[in-house]
Amino acid sequence: MARVVLITGGARSGKSMLAEQRTLQAGSVAHYIATAQAFDSEMAARIATHRDRRGPEWRTHEAPLDLLGALCATDDAPRLVDCLTLWLSNLMLAELDWQSRAREMIAALPVLRQPVVFVSNEVGMGIVPDNPLARAFRDAAGTLNQWIAAHADEVILSVSGLPLKVK
Repeated sequence: MARVVLITGGARSGKSMLAEQRTLQAGSVAHYIATAQAFDSEMAARIATHRDRRGPEWRTHEAPLDLLGALCATDDAPRLVDCLTLWLSNLMLAELDWQSRAREMIAALPVLRQPVVFVSNEVGMGIVPDNPLARAFRDAAGTLNQWIAAHADEVILSVSGLPLKVK
């Protein structure tokens, strides 16, 4: 398996299930690094759906802000980071410097021993958002995806549950 894989696509495109399958191809036990936060009942239900789908071979680590720390702490088995866009929104809403945190995380990728599969959303393929925060997020997500893709060994676009190899 490639050391760094980026799986991207639209909402409900099958990204997470593809990423779970790819991560388990690299080991019988894997770490699930969750960046989501349950601020409301709808998000709590989404998180529960993801959690219920995974089996006992998964070890879950919550990392809404400290993704680099979670990657370093879980370098004994393959990792799935789900997802970069939620991590980015957490950083932006906390008014933290997402660019420096992303650069630090990317700089650490070559020294990590175990594979990492990143999930991220493609958010720039639709209507231009109507407010400054949403436009800033869309632009930042596009930049972050480009940075990860440039360092990834493999990039997959998920469309309707089907993986399309991009790199």
